[in-house]
Amino acid sequence: MTTDQHIDNSEPDNDELISKSQKKREATAAQELGKNLLSLSPDDLASIELPETLSHALSEARRIKKNSALKRQLQFIGKLMRQIDIEPIREQYLKLTNHYQKDIKEFHQLEKWRDRLLTEGDKALEELINDMPGTDRQHLRQLMRQAAKEAKLNKPPKSAREIFKYLKILFE
Repeated sequence: MTTDQHIDNSEPDNDELISKSQKKREATAAQELGKNLLSLSPDDLASIELPETLSHALSEARRIKKNSALKRQLQFIGKLMRQIDIEPIREQYLKLTNHYQKDIKEFHQLEKWRDRLLTEGDKALEELINDMPGTDRQHLRQLMRQAAKEAKLNKPPKSAREIFKYLKILFE
């Protein structure tokens, strides 16, 4: 045996234990997360702690309009993300987006209550009062009557908006 030849009895690298398919799934997930980061507003994106190179690459991607160039930039972002630990970034992204999902859900719930109050009248009002004991029945009934009058006269739905605002305060 010459000195150039030696037997390597050390443990295999971690990379050898991960299959090629797994590496590809992780690369695709990293690139997808990078693409999702582009959907955030600039302020939200700035609130996430990102390496400077990744932050610069994301701002460049926002500037690019051509599809083929954007695709190359997204691949570059994916490459950068594979070089770092993306879990903290993923967690911060999920916190931001779940917050919006929750807000949207609450908004739709308020819209449904307003619409029910306007269409079902006293039945929906009684149900709301049972669910939310602190409801000002008289004020809400007055707004409901005004909203019905506005709808009948084809006026802007000022009172319907007031009902929505009242419900928003009530549910907070």
